[in-house]
Amino acid sequence: MSKIKTHRGAAKRFRRSGAGFKYRPANKNHILTKKSQKRKRHLRAFKQVSDDNKRSVKRMLPKKAR
Repeated sequence: MSKIKTHRGAAKRFRRSGAGFKYRPANKNHILTKKSQKRKRHLRAFKQVSDDNKRSVKRMLPKKAR
């Protein structure tokens, strides 16, 4: 039986947390001058993966992936 491979793209985007998985939302890399201070501040925080997507993220990241 072959080893379960980690999806490398997902490994760079998601981290395991107590409640499931967390990720950094998009739109915080460039063209920041036209975005409001409130919008940029809210994009700073990590978000939780929704319940609908947890199953697919879990499949891409086996237990050993950190």
